[in-house]
Amino acid sequence: MIFGEMPLDGAFGAILAHSTHAGGLKLKKGHVLTAADITGLRAAGVRHVIAARLESGDLEENAAAEKITKSLDVFNVRLGTATTGRVNCYAEKAGLFAVDADLVNAINAVDPAPTIATLKPFERVELGQMVATIKIIPFAVPAQVIDRIAMLARGRAAIGVHAFTGARVGLAQTTLPSVKTSVLDKTRRVIEARISGNHGELTAERRTTHSESALAEAIRELHRSNDIVIAFGASAVVDAGDVVPAAIRQVGGVVHHVGMPVDPGNLLVLGELGGKPVIGAPGCARSPKENGFDWVLERLMANVPVTKEDVIGMGVGGLLMEITSRPQPRDPRPSTRADVAIAVLAAGQSTRMNGSNKLLATFAGMPLIRRSTLTAIEAGGRPVIAVLGHMAEQCSAALEGLNVVIALNKDYASGLASSLQTAIRHVPASADGVLMLLADMPALSSEHIETMITRFRDAGGQSIVRATFDGKRGNPVLLPRQLFDEVFTLAGDVGARHLIERGDFPLIDVELGEAAAIDVDTPDMLNRAGGTIALPNP
Repeated sequence: MIFGEMPLDGAFGAILAHSTHAGGLKLKKGHVLTAADITGLRAAGVRHVIAARLESGDLEENAAAEKITKSLDVFNVRLGTATTGRVNCYAEKAGLFAVDADLVNAINAVDPAPTIATLKPFERVELGQMVATIKIIPFAVPAQVIDRIAMLARGRAAIGVHAFTGARVGLAQTTLPSVKTSVLDKTRRVIEARISGNHGELTAERRTTHSESALAEAIRELHRSNDIVIAFGASAVVDAGDVVPAAIRQVGGVVHHVGMPVDPGNLLVLGELGGKPVIGAPGCARSPKENGFDWVLERLMANVPVTKEDVIGMGVGGLLMEITSRPQPRDPRPSTRADVAIAVLAAGQSTRMNGSNKLLATFAGMPLIRRSTLTAIEAGGRPVIAVLGHMAEQCSAALEGLNVVIALNKDYASGLASSLQTAIRHVPASADGVLMLLADMPALSSEHIETMITRFRDAGGQSIVRATFDGKRGNPVLLPRQLFDEVFTLAGDVGARHLIERGDFPLIDVELGEAAAIDVDTPDMLNRAGGTIALPNP
């Protein structure tokens, strides 16, 4: 192709490179100049134009684009007609976009003139959505270039759409006393919306106790009449032998992989039973925000197999936008502030103490509530908040002279949840988290608490930190600010356990030994711990 400035006298039949307005003429880019055009341009004083002229062996842009289009194998894609050297490609069905990336890269490497641009692999598409465009950049391209592209494309499906198949999906949810019915109901609504959005149907739900055998039976039942089974555990999966993967094995299924390098979505279980997928959903899938579970579910509902290797390969690009409850929980950089408030939870009624208040028992002559509060102060709580309720006046007197914020829980009789909420209402904006310290744990030292706070800060001030004893969960627990709003969904005499274990936040366990497990709920336990208490007269 010849391109450049040419005299008007020799421009007949040339392709105008730029839109031109002269006199009464308005000629568009790509217009083939006629004799009348040249006459009009000359009358307007134009003597030269920037134009292109095809040579022998050249293909005009539209012909070149159409020839590439005809050489490509596609599925569930409609190819448009060539206009200004471009052919657009549209999805004929809703589903997931498929592309042979190696082929597209090879075509784009043949010559700069012909180009193919596509969506990303496995991107969701709707009926009629553009999925790719073929564009010839210059006005013409040598035919041999297009022939080379046709040779590369022969026998290979370049682009396509894996259509959603209308899959039938069954949902199983396990329950624990700490999991509210409203959480299970919300999960069903969110999952049903996901399935419907993938052009499928949620056909049935089974709720069962959080045990291997009960969940196995639910999976077996749902598997009979569904294409896919989704299982939500009331407690997050922390091991390949945990309830969800163990239930899949018990019912005769196979667990291909536990975990995935996508965040949020780490705690996914990829399983199979009788050739049908069984997915252990991560806790973050209870939220409608995008997470790794979506990537797996969408593929399965478009009849795209998902293997262990596929899951492992999702790590690159697997750092997703945050769900609402965790605006910045993964940032590994140490917080510039990371102040931690410590809430001394001291509102309970000591119902197993035969009428006495265990927090007024003395250890080496000091009331237990004062001892626990001093431990929090020495550990550097900013601030230390004493949550009082039962016998608040006497407990407050025991804290005389200490630098502590008194937070009165008037609803203390309803249980622990109200104390957690009272504590959070008193946490200042300057604090990145709050450590919930039960006031009846005399073996805890300020060094124990300092260790937990240090781990919190080192992790960026955005993780849950939990004390453990021989690897088992204990107390205290440090909650990041991003979890505060969730605490107000709790009710009754329950703590934050299910919020902690559902997997929405990174969890750091800190081994503190017996100190994380020893409390003084009864007179005997109190005496063994070294305390004394004056019991009321019978």
